[in-house]
Amino acid sequence: MARVVAVFDDLLLGSNVLGMLRAAGHEASLSGADAHPDGADALIVDLASTGFDGVALVERLRGEGELEDTRTLGVYSHVDAGTKRRADAAGFDLVVPRSRMAREGAALVERLVAQA
Repeated sequence: MARVVAVFDDLLLGSNVLGMLRAAGHEASLSGADAHPDGADALIVDLASTGFDGVALVERLRGEGELEDTRTLGVYSHVDAGTKRRADAAGFDLVVPRSRMAREGAALVERLVAQA
């Protein structure tokens, strides 16, 4: 299974994502805007956060060479098409609405990591 860092400042949503991932056998940890993937297989970023800019975070981490072997998954509010476009343009490996993450999160991580 995959080692995953989930970047959420919404602790309820972040805890739900962690529970889902761990139940599927993934090694998952929760981080805030100061996240460092440290070689994780996947980095999941809440793009709907009001506390940090998830797209800018991934751009910074990529620029610093911290995402070389880490796949990125952005989670956005389905009504915010602009954020999805920004994340796609920034090179996220996958960008999905929160509702899809809630339904398929563990499977999405498995498919994403398998593509590496």
